[in-house]
Amino acid sequence: MTNYSLVKEVIHGRRSVRKYTEQPVTEEDVRELIDCARYAPSDTNSQTWEFIAVLNREAIGRIEEMTWEELHRRAADAEARGLEKEARLLTRSFGPYATAFSGAPALIVCLATPYTSKFRDRIFDPIALVDEDVWREEGIKSSCLAAQNLMLAAHARGLATCPMTGPVLLAEQRLKKYLEIPEDRQVNMVIALGHPAETPAKLSRKEVPDILRVIV
Repeated sequence: MTNYSLVKEVIHGRRSVRKYTEQPVTEEDVRELIDCARYAPSDTNSQTWEFIAVLNREAIGRIEEMTWEELHRRAADAEARGLEKEARLLTRSFGPYATAFSGAPALIVCLATPYTSKFRDRIFDPIALVDEDVWREEGIKSSCLAAQNLMLAAHARGLATCPMTGPVLLAEQRLKKYLEIPEDRQVNMVIALGHPAETPAKLSRKEVPDILRVIV
């Protein structure tokens, strides 16, 4: 099998898994995955990523609790504004989806660090090339590339992952305080990590001609 075939098999075989066995994830596993993540490309090699590996189930449970607490608070606010149906959907449909990391033995919190480079210092900022929000987005973009490396490496190692933004959308500030994350870091996503206890079916994908335009 060629290198391309092996890579394609890993990419096509990865699934978002939400059920895990009791087998723990080791620190060695995590270090191997981060070693792969750090080789992702980034804007001007800025490497705007950091990771926090939570291997403590009690801590993962606390992150689940704060996510639910914030979700119920948002639902109560919506209900007070007459949006009863939407409030129910938030708790019954989105809630379990947003906290599907609760049964995982490990949780990887993906952070985006501030974007800095010689180009920004010497050129971009002096001429006010773009707003500060754009640089925040640059950090997120590179962090996402590293997260994908991590998830593909996990699948190749026999582990399973599920990327989620629920805790970020609902409780980012509480999560940052709980994990003592500096204010200048953005929480990009959390990735549940563990040994799979299910094999999800392959979901449909848009066909190549539907998403590709070739200019020759």
